[in-house]
Amino acid sequence: MKIVCIADAFITSEMMEKGVRPYLKDGDTMEVFFFGLPDKSQMRDIIKDIEARRHDNIVYPEGLEEAIAAADLIIVHLCPIKRRMIEKAPNLKAIMTCRGGLENIDVEDATELGIIVSNNPAHNANAVAEFTIGVILSETRNISRSNIALRNREWRITYPNTETSVKEMTDMTVGIVGYGSIGRLVAYKLSVFGCKILVADPFLKECKEDYVTVVPMDELLATADIVTLHARSNGAIMTDREFGLMKQNSYLINTARSYLVDTEAFRRAMDSGKLLGAAIDVFETEPDIPEFYLKYDNITLTNHLGGITVNSFCDAPIFAIKNYQNFLAGGELTFWVNKKQLS
Repeated sequence: MKIVCIADAFITSEMMEKGVRPYLKDGDTMEVFFFGLPDKSQMRDIIKDIEARRHDNIVYPEGLEEAIAAADLIIVHLCPIKRRMIEKAPNLKAIMTCRGGLENIDVEDATELGIIVSNNPAHNANAVAEFTIGVILSETRNISRSNIALRNREWRITYPNTETSVKEMTDMTVGIVGYGSIGRLVAYKLSVFGCKILVADPFLKECKEDYVTVVPMDELLATADIVTLHARSNGAIMTDREFGLMKQNSYLINTARSYLVDTEAFRRAMDSGKLLGAAIDVFETEPDIPEFYLKYDNITLTNHLGGITVNSFCDAPIFAIKNYQNFLAGGELTFWVNKKQLS
């Protein structure tokens, strides 16, 4: 089996080598290419284009398309895999992406050509879940604001949520929108706080966890003190309508995708005083952020840090190769995106 691995600044060539090579079988070969720019900060605009499915100006590594033409398996992270590449690869059986998002894979074209596509929405799930708990605590307990005040030689006593009372987690209801890999971990980690946990997910077929209550989205918004987003969608799920339904003096947490929240609707919700606070890790205009965010004292702002841990990147190639080899041995392929179409 010929394996083509495509590394980048986040999942490096070394990570691909260390992750995949130890699992090669007799006769297997692997070739590693590097996509994009070597500096993570320089990759920001490229990632924005990828997540917006703007692939026309993407520059591919020299020799990559020729290597894919002879490949049986592609293991990739950010590099776009287009139809023109895979339709010239008669031996290609599967594309294993190390990330949860599929914006860089032409899934429909791959399916039409009979190629398996598998993603890994769990690769940074624990990282994002931990981070989500962190920003919830930071926002509701004024941790970052206190830090800023002390650095400015101010012993601050009054905060945006002082008058409405600073509540402990055990006294609040948290609503989780989206109950996939990340949402489940957020719920599990929150369960130790003793808070009430609501979940809304139109794709949720069953829920075995006894510490969560599944409710319709509108009920979650009207009931939760904290609404945290962990859904995948093609557009905004938080518009004026949803903000209007939210409980007065509630918090919004977004460590998922910027486009899940209508920015102007969010501004209006903040201006109206509907929200007591928010924590935002993702922005449509990164690295620049809308100016209005800066005028609010009751928003915790972070620069897209949620999924960035060594663990989440190092483990992803290992999962990809082991997942596919388990499938070849007759096991289940985890996170098989186009299983129904190819079964």
